[in-house]
Amino acid sequence: MSYSHSNISSGSRSSARRPLEFGRTHVVRPKGKHQATIVWLHGLGDNGSSSSQLLETLPLPNIKWICPTAPTRPVSLLGGFPCTAWFDVGEFSEEGPDDWEGLDASAAHIANLLSAEPSDVKVGIGGFSMGAAMALYSATCCALGKYGNGAPYPIYLRAIVGLSGWLPGSRSLRNKFEASHEATRRAASIPVLQFHGTADEVVPHKYGEKSAQSLTSAGFRTLLFKSQEGLGHYTVPKEMNEVCSWLNSRLGLEGYR
Repeated sequence: MSYSHSNISSGSRSSARRPLEFGRTHVVRPKGKHQATIVWLHGLGDNGSSSSQLLETLPLPNIKWICPTAPTRPVSLLGGFPCTAWFDVGEFSEEGPDDWEGLDASAAHIANLLSAEPSDVKVGIGGFSMGAAMALYSATCCALGKYGNGAPYPIYLRAIVGLSGWLPGSRSLRNKFEASHEATRRAASIPVLQFHGTADEVVPHKYGEKSAQSLTSAGFRTLLFKSQEGLGHYTVPKEMNEVCSWLNSRLGLEGYR
Protein backbone atom coordinates (compact mmCIF):
# COMPACT_ATOMS: atom_id res chain seq x y z
CA MET A 1 0.00 0.00 0.00
CA SER A 2 1.46 3.37 -1.00
CA TYR A 3 0.86 6.76 0.52
CA SER A 4 1.37 10.24 -0.86
CA HIS A 5 2.56 13.08 1.36
CA SER A 6 -0.02 14.64 3.63
CA ASN A 7 -0.57 18.33 4.14
CA ILE A 8 -2.94 18.14 7.10
CA SER A 9 -2.12 20.64 9.79
CA SER A 10 -1.42 19.21 13.20
CA GLY A 11 -1.90 20.90 16.52
CA SER A 12 -5.00 22.09 18.31
CA ARG A 13 -8.53 21.54 17.00
CA SER A 14 -8.96 25.27 16.66
CA SER A 15 -6.17 25.54 14.08
CA ALA A 16 -7.52 25.99 10.55
CA ARG A 17 -7.09 22.91 8.40
CA ARG A 18 -4.95 23.62 5.35
CA PRO A 19 -6.22 22.31 2.01
CA LEU A 20 -5.28 18.71 1.32
CA GLU A 21 -2.66 18.13 -1.35
CA PHE A 22 -3.31 15.64 -4.12
CA GLY A 23 -0.54 13.16 -4.82
CA ARG A 24 1.25 12.42 -8.07
CA THR A 25 -0.68 12.11 -11.35
CA HIS A 26 0.36 9.36 -13.77
CA VAL A 27 -0.53 9.57 -17.47
CA VAL A 28 -0.81 6.73 -20.00
CA ARG A 29 -0.55 8.35 -23.42
CA PRO A 30 -2.56 7.02 -26.39
CA LYS A 31 -0.63 4.71 -28.72
CA GLY A 32 -2.84 5.74 -31.67
CA LYS A 33 -4.99 8.75 -32.59
CA HIS A 34 -6.12 10.58 -29.44
CA GLN A 35 -9.93 10.34 -29.40
CA ALA A 36 -10.80 10.20 -25.71
CA THR A 37 -9.37 11.00 -22.29
CA ILE A 38 -10.50 9.19 -19.16
CA VAL A 39 -9.52 9.99 -15.59
CA TRP A 40 -9.26 6.69 -13.69
CA LEU A 41 -9.56 6.79 -9.89
CA HIS A 42 -7.97 4.30 -7.50
CA GLY A 43 -9.49 2.81 -4.36
CA LEU A 44 -8.83 3.63 -0.69
CA GLY A 45 -5.12 3.53 0.24
CA ASP A 46 -3.94 3.00 -3.34
CA ASN A 47 -2.34 5.42 -5.82
CA GLY A 48 -2.38 6.51 -9.47
CA SER A 49 0.69 4.47 -10.35
CA SER A 50 -1.00 1.09 -9.83
CA SER A 51 -4.00 2.26 -11.90
CA SER A 52 -1.74 3.30 -14.78
CA GLN A 53 0.02 -0.07 -14.80
CA LEU A 54 -3.31 -1.86 -15.30
CA LEU A 55 -4.64 0.59 -17.89
CA GLU A 56 -1.60 0.58 -20.16
CA THR A 57 -2.22 -3.13 -20.82
CA LEU A 58 -5.73 -2.53 -22.22
CA PRO A 59 -6.33 -2.74 -26.00
CA LEU A 60 -7.57 0.87 -26.27
CA PRO A 61 -4.91 2.78 -28.25
CA ASN A 62 -7.09 5.88 -28.75
CA ILE A 63 -7.59 6.62 -25.05
CA LYS A 64 -5.35 8.80 -22.92
CA TRP A 65 -5.63 7.74 -19.28
CA ILE A 66 -5.03 10.22 -16.46
CA CYS A 67 -4.47 8.53 -13.09
CA PRO A 68 -4.32 11.00 -10.20
CA THR A 69 -3.49 10.12 -6.59
CA ALA A 70 -5.89 11.10 -3.82
CA PRO A 71 -4.78 13.24 -0.87
CA THR A 72 -3.64 11.49 2.31
CA ARG A 73 -6.20 12.19 5.04
CA PRO A 74 -7.42 10.65 8.30
CA VAL A 75 -10.17 8.16 7.39
CA SER A 76 -13.03 7.58 9.85
CA LEU A 77 -13.56 4.02 8.59
CA LEU A 78 -9.99 3.24 9.71
CA GLY A 79 -10.35 4.93 13.11
CA GLY A 80 -8.67 8.11 11.86
CA PHE A 81 -5.66 6.34 10.34
CA PRO A 82 -4.31 8.48 7.47
CA CYS A 83 -4.22 7.05 3.96
CA THR A 84 -5.00 8.10 0.39
CA ALA A 85 -8.74 8.78 0.07
CA TRP A 86 -10.84 10.91 -2.28
CA PHE A 87 -13.09 11.88 0.65
CA ASP A 88 -13.63 10.83 4.25
CA VAL A 89 -15.82 7.79 4.72
CA GLY A 90 -17.28 6.13 7.81
CA GLU A 91 -18.61 3.08 5.96
CA PHE A 92 -18.60 1.84 2.37
CA SER A 93 -22.27 2.48 1.73
CA GLU A 94 -24.85 5.17 1.13
CA GLU A 95 -26.01 4.92 4.75
CA GLY A 96 -23.20 6.94 6.36
CA PRO A 97 -22.85 10.75 6.45
CA ASP A 98 -21.50 12.32 3.27
CA ASP A 99 -18.26 14.33 3.27
CA TRP A 100 -19.54 16.96 0.82
CA GLU A 101 -16.42 19.13 1.18
CA GLY A 102 -14.12 16.22 0.35
CA LEU A 103 -16.35 15.01 -2.50
CA ASP A 104 -16.49 18.46 -4.11
CA ALA A 105 -12.75 19.09 -3.72
CA SER A 106 -11.90 15.80 -5.45
CA ALA A 107 -14.60 16.23 -8.12
CA ALA A 108 -13.18 19.70 -8.92
CA HIS A 109 -9.61 18.34 -9.09
CA ILE A 110 -10.77 15.66 -11.57
CA ALA A 111 -12.77 18.15 -13.67
CA ASN A 112 -9.72 20.44 -13.81
CA LEU A 113 -7.59 17.58 -15.16
CA LEU A 114 -10.13 17.04 -17.96
CA SER A 115 -10.85 20.69 -18.76
CA ALA A 116 -7.37 21.06 -20.32
CA GLU A 117 -8.11 18.41 -22.96
CA PRO A 118 -8.67 19.41 -26.64
CA SER A 119 -12.29 20.22 -27.51
CA ASP A 120 -12.56 17.39 -30.06
CA VAL A 121 -11.56 14.76 -27.46
CA LYS A 122 -14.36 12.98 -25.57
CA VAL A 123 -13.85 12.89 -21.80
CA GLY A 124 -15.00 10.51 -19.08
CA ILE A 125 -14.29 9.23 -15.57
CA GLY A 126 -13.88 5.70 -14.23
CA GLY A 127 -12.73 4.10 -11.03
CA PHE A 128 -12.63 1.20 -8.61
CA SER A 129 -14.30 1.10 -5.16
CA MET A 130 -13.95 4.59 -3.64
CA GLY A 131 -12.75 5.72 -7.07
CA ALA A 132 -16.00 4.36 -8.54
CA ALA A 133 -17.95 6.29 -5.88
CA MET A 134 -16.13 9.43 -7.00
CA ALA A 135 -16.89 8.73 -10.68
CA LEU A 136 -20.61 8.24 -9.94
CA TYR A 137 -20.71 11.40 -7.82
CA SER A 138 -19.06 13.32 -10.70
CA ALA A 139 -21.78 12.02 -13.04
CA THR A 140 -24.47 13.54 -10.80
CA CYS A 141 -22.56 16.85 -10.67
CA CYS A 142 -22.35 16.86 -14.48
CA ALA A 143 -26.10 16.21 -14.85
CA LEU A 144 -27.04 18.82 -12.23
CA GLY A 145 -24.56 21.30 -13.74
CA LYS A 146 -23.08 22.02 -10.33
CA TYR A 147 -21.15 20.56 -7.43
CA GLY A 148 -22.79 19.84 -4.08
CA ASN A 149 -21.70 23.31 -2.91
CA GLY A 150 -23.50 24.99 -5.81
CA ALA A 151 -20.43 26.01 -7.85
CA PRO A 152 -20.88 25.31 -11.60
CA TYR A 153 -19.58 22.00 -12.95
CA PRO A 154 -17.41 22.90 -15.98
CA ILE A 155 -17.30 19.86 -18.27
CA TYR A 156 -19.56 17.43 -20.13
CA LEU A 157 -18.82 13.76 -19.44
CA ARG A 158 -19.29 11.22 -22.22
CA ALA A 159 -18.72 8.01 -20.22
CA ILE A 160 -18.73 6.89 -16.57
CA VAL A 161 -17.41 3.54 -15.32
CA GLY A 162 -17.84 2.39 -11.72
CA LEU A 163 -16.37 -0.94 -10.56
CA SER A 164 -17.33 -2.27 -7.10
CA GLY A 165 -18.48 1.13 -5.90
CA TRP A 166 -21.42 3.03 -4.45
CA LEU A 167 -23.09 6.42 -4.89
CA PRO A 168 -22.34 9.11 -2.28
CA GLY A 169 -25.18 11.57 -1.73
CA SER A 170 -27.80 9.20 -3.11
CA ARG A 171 -30.35 9.96 -0.38
CA SER A 172 -30.75 13.58 -1.51
CA LEU A 173 -30.39 12.81 -5.21
CA ARG A 174 -34.05 12.37 -6.12
CA ASN A 175 -35.10 15.73 -4.65
CA LYS A 176 -32.32 17.53 -6.52
CA PHE A 177 -33.29 15.97 -9.84
CA GLU A 178 -37.04 16.41 -9.33
CA ALA A 179 -36.39 20.14 -9.01
CA SER A 180 -34.66 20.32 -12.41
CA HIS A 181 -36.01 18.98 -15.73
CA GLU A 182 -32.75 20.09 -17.33
CA ALA A 183 -30.75 17.84 -14.97
CA THR A 184 -32.95 14.85 -15.80
CA ARG A 185 -32.52 15.53 -19.53
CA ARG A 186 -28.71 15.78 -19.16
CA ALA A 187 -28.60 12.61 -17.04
CA ALA A 188 -30.26 10.63 -19.85
CA SER A 189 -27.38 11.50 -22.18
CA ILE A 190 -24.56 10.38 -19.83
CA PRO A 191 -23.73 6.67 -20.34
CA VAL A 192 -22.88 4.82 -17.11
CA LEU A 193 -21.44 1.30 -16.73
CA GLN A 194 -21.41 -0.33 -13.29
CA PHE A 195 -19.95 -3.71 -12.36
CA HIS A 196 -20.25 -5.33 -8.95
CA GLY A 197 -19.23 -8.75 -7.65
CA THR A 198 -21.90 -10.77 -5.85
CA ALA A 199 -19.26 -11.95 -3.34
CA ASP A 200 -17.88 -8.46 -2.58
CA GLU A 201 -17.10 -8.47 1.15
CA VAL A 202 -15.92 -4.83 1.32
CA VAL A 203 -18.66 -2.94 -0.56
CA PRO A 204 -21.61 -5.36 -0.55
CA HIS A 205 -23.32 -6.00 -3.89
CA LYS A 206 -26.61 -4.54 -2.59
CA TYR A 207 -25.00 -1.06 -2.32
CA GLY A 208 -23.90 -1.16 -5.95
CA GLU A 209 -27.38 -2.29 -6.94
CA LYS A 210 -29.07 0.47 -4.88
CA SER A 211 -26.73 3.05 -6.45
CA ALA A 212 -27.79 1.95 -9.93
CA GLN A 213 -31.46 2.17 -8.91
CA SER A 214 -30.96 5.69 -7.50
CA LEU A 215 -29.21 6.86 -10.66
CA THR A 216 -31.83 5.31 -12.95
CA SER A 217 -34.71 6.90 -11.02
CA ALA A 218 -32.90 10.27 -11.22
CA GLY A 219 -32.89 10.03 -15.03
CA PHE A 220 -29.71 8.12 -15.96
CA ARG A 221 -31.47 6.06 -18.62
CA THR A 222 -28.33 4.83 -20.39
CA LEU A 223 -27.04 3.01 -17.31
CA LEU A 224 -25.94 -0.61 -17.46
CA PHE A 225 -25.47 -2.50 -14.18
CA LYS A 226 -23.77 -5.89 -14.42
CA SER A 227 -23.46 -8.37 -11.55
CA GLN A 228 -20.34 -10.54 -11.59
CA GLU A 229 -21.19 -13.91 -10.07
CA GLY A 230 -18.77 -14.96 -7.31
CA LEU A 231 -16.48 -11.93 -7.75
CA GLY A 232 -15.04 -10.33 -4.60
CA HIS A 233 -13.67 -6.80 -4.14
CA TYR A 234 -11.23 -6.82 -7.05
CA THR A 235 -11.17 -6.67 -10.84
CA VAL A 236 -10.64 -9.59 -13.23
CA PRO A 237 -9.59 -9.64 -16.93
CA LYS A 238 -13.11 -10.65 -18.09
CA GLU A 239 -14.56 -7.55 -16.40
CA MET A 240 -11.90 -5.25 -17.90
CA ASN A 241 -12.51 -6.77 -21.37
CA GLU A 242 -16.19 -5.84 -21.05
CA VAL A 243 -15.23 -2.33 -19.90
CA CYS A 244 -13.06 -2.01 -23.03
CA SER A 245 -15.80 -3.08 -25.43
CA TRP A 246 -18.35 -0.80 -23.71
CA LEU A 247 -15.99 2.20 -23.93
CA ASN A 248 -15.27 1.38 -27.55
CA SER A 249 -18.96 1.35 -28.50
CA ARG A 250 -19.94 4.37 -26.37
CA LEU A 251 -17.03 6.56 -27.47
CA GLY A 252 -16.88 5.34 -31.08
CA LEU A 253 -13.17 4.50 -30.93
CA GLU A 254 -11.33 3.58 -34.12
CA GLY A 255 -8.41 1.47 -32.94
CA TYR A 256 -10.07 -1.00 -30.54
CA ARG A 257 -8.84 -4.53 -31.16
